[in-house]
Amino acid sequence: MDVFENREQEALDAYSQVVTEVADRLIPRVASLRVRRRVRGGQAEAAGSAVVLTGDGHLLTNAHVVDGAMTGTAEFSGGLSAPVRVVGADRLSDLAVLRADGEVPDPPEFGSAERLRVGTLVVAVGNPLGLSGSVTAGVVSALGRSLPTRSGVASRIVEDVIQTDAALNPGSSGGALADARARVVGINTAVAGIGVGLAVPVNATTWGIIEALRTDGRVRRAYLGLVTTPAPVPPPSPEATGQRTALRVVEVISGSPAERAGLRTGDLVLALDGQPLRDAQSLQRMLFADAIGRRVELTAIRNGALVDVVAVPALLDG
Repeated sequence: MDVFENREQEALDAYSQVVTEVADRLIPRVASLRVRRRVRGGQAEAAGSAVVLTGDGHLLTNAHVVDGAMTGTAEFSGGLSAPVRVVGADRLSDLAVLRADGEVPDPPEFGSAERLRVGTLVVAVGNPLGLSGSVTAGVVSALGRSLPTRSGVASRIVEDVIQTDAALNPGSSGGALADARARVVGINTAVAGIGVGLAVPVNATTWGIIEALRTDGRVRRAYLGLVTTPAPVPPPSPEATGQRTALRVVEVISGSPAERAGLRTGDLVLALDGQPLRDAQSLQRMLFADAIGRRVELTAIRNGALVDVVAVPALLDG
């Protein structure tokens, strides 16, 4: 065996060691989840995964896994099994918090998706196709992907979604995506195609959502009633505003706070209360509970002129 083969073998051994260590730490902390959903004409069983969130019995999964369900069962590789109930689910982030009525393993360490880079090694742990305790590994294929979601009349883009080539399959949803130090940095949520898996990131925004679900059972969001898309700011405005992209209004929902404020289709919204709006995520981050019922000022370009409108966001229902 020459020096290059030795190096290749050493690299493979190091890779295997990392994946093995992550698996050892996370498999006991990721449950196989089974729930009974209400469906037209009766009930149906659904399966997924859930990650231990707190030592007192809270678990974290995807909202779509428990959609239509109130109770279920979480089973762990160490032999623990407990009935669970849904504490709160948020379709617009695809996150849900459960509470187990019984003992659960200690939670894993949670990291931050903000530290990930394209090419970073990640390990997915879950229960795909009913095969409990399954582990796959890969890399971060892309960052900053968007995942459209919808609840009632409201649509949202889950921001900064992690794309990975670690194999995900039905049943992986709600499982853990971890870095090389076994820190959970994402919750696996979707299979977008062969070799393309998506995970909701663990970051400051999602922690706010998780805490709201755990304590209140819901996420209170402010609602303007705008459908927007990022668009370039036409000259000479980039030089005047220091902003090259903004949000083009595609639709103003009838009867919404945005319509009452006088916003129109075609407006290019630059800022909310002086904070630049460069993409959908920048607007979403400002539309949580503290904006409900509070007067906000939106700055927009309309027919080449700057206009300011005042809106009062409402509570998003559903």
